[in-house]
Amino acid sequence: MAEARAGEEPADLTGPEHLMWNAYRTGSVCDLSARTADRDDPHADRVWGPERSVRARVVALLLLHGPGPVPGRVASLKLRGVRITGRLDLSGGTVVPYVELQSCRFDGEIQLSETRFGTLRLVNCAIPRLDAARLHTEGDLHLPRCRVARGIRLTDAQIGTDLLISEAVVQRDSKGRAIAADGMSVAQDFQGELLQTYGELSLRGAKVGVSMNLRGASLRNPNGRRALNAPQLTVERTLYLTSIALGHTPGDSDSSTPPYGLGYTPVRGQRAQPFECRGGLRLDDGRFGDAVDFYGARFTLTEDQEVSLRRIHTPELRFVGERPERGRVVLSGARVVKLVDTSTSWPGPGRVAIEGFGYENLAPRGHFPAARRLEWVEAATSEYSPEPYERLAAVLRASGEDADAREVLLAKQRRRRATLPPALRAWGYLQDWTVVYGYRPGRAALWMTVLWAAGAVLFRLHGEPPAIKADEHPDWDAALFALDLLLPVIDLGQQDQWKLRGGWQWGAAALVVLGWILATTVAAGASRLLRRG
Repeated sequence: MAEARAGEEPADLTGPEHLMWNAYRTGSVCDLSARTADRDDPHADRVWGPERSVRARVVALLLLHGPGPVPGRVASLKLRGVRITGRLDLSGGTVVPYVELQSCRFDGEIQLSETRFGTLRLVNCAIPRLDAARLHTEGDLHLPRCRVARGIRLTDAQIGTDLLISEAVVQRDSKGRAIAADGMSVAQDFQGELLQTYGELSLRGAKVGVSMNLRGASLRNPNGRRALNAPQLTVERTLYLTSIALGHTPGDSDSSTPPYGLGYTPVRGQRAQPFECRGGLRLDDGRFGDAVDFYGARFTLTEDQEVSLRRIHTPELRFVGERPERGRVVLSGARVVKLVDTSTSWPGPGRVAIEGFGYENLAPRGHFPAARRLEWVEAATSEYSPEPYERLAAVLRASGEDADAREVLLAKQRRRRATLPPALRAWGYLQDWTVVYGYRPGRAALWMTVLWAAGAVLFRLHGEPPAIKADEHPDWDAALFALDLLLPVIDLGQQDQWKLRGGWQWGAAALVVLGWILATTVAAGASRLLRRG
């Protein structure tokens, strides 16, 4: 192409390029489509000829140094059904005009590194690769329904309003990443409904100013460890990794403004397409202002892959997806105000980790009794740790379920017992058998009553024993004598006044020992009650 001055029309423009040049000056759409669905599909194998082709160099000239608008109009580049040949390179440039390309086909990659835009919309386009590291837009970046063959790079990009990538299909690049957006900042919403990726979606340290929506998305990474890798992700409102209700109307590609919010999270019983993650998911150290929602999510993991939510902070975690058949769910160190879940959403023993997981309220959906919740804790702690039991008991007690809280703490003591040396383990069994570690004090009173009655009967059958001091002793009372033996510390004036011989002496000693054991276990239980208070 012959060199042209800024704003000057080159002499060697082709017919389609001349149409594009004139449409740019009036802000109208340059439509080179054939007006038939099979011939206008940019993703089909049909060849688009020169009658609908423009050179990438001419497009770059228009965007960076284009002519002024026709008086009374606003210059903008709007293309439909156009093939852009060559590599479109706008790196480091400033693009002032509004840009919207619909159902277009790019022969070469798009290079937008460190480029500044107002608004950029690429709708239903076929793109070999999009490299937009450190891209800066004052308005939106839209890529809905696009298909990208070798990945999208948005590292450290700054999107002034919304990022829309709904229904896009993105294959992986040479490094195995479908979308590399580490450090990206989106001022408002990230819309990725029904997005399909076939490599890692990397959002390390990314920030979203409002909500991030991946309803119904399908994230796959068959050649790597993680399908979504987003540690230190910050979303000011809600992260939606949920199903999407079917039956919505996605709009058509001829609309000048691509649709926002194609659907919504379905209600129970409604037809839906799940959020699907085939590969690990990592949200470690993330911050979410309202919630992280996994309603209807489906995870397909290998044995060494995880749904990792380590140290996330969010007011609400909705873990109500399908149970992963393999892999692990890790919540270690996470901080949540309200945990919304179901008994069927968690994987089995050894596949959940909740060490240091803090939550304040439980809001289960469906039947999730305390016994099943206790099984959840046990399944999540391959080795004994008191903290998960104490956390669950505290939450149950705060919600007024004191009986369930006691059962949880009792289960903690029984599991701890298995880790003790033999002597202490035997002592634990004795406490459990007698007073259930003090969590059922009524059993101690029952044992005391039984022993007192048995002692009173036996000593009455024995008859009055000789007094130690013949001229100085109280009247013999078998019941009072048995009670004095059972109660440690308290002196009822009977135990040291009478002389027992033979087996009766051993019987009295047995009552004294049993009395001390019961008193000790009751005291241990009382101290636990005081500490809980």
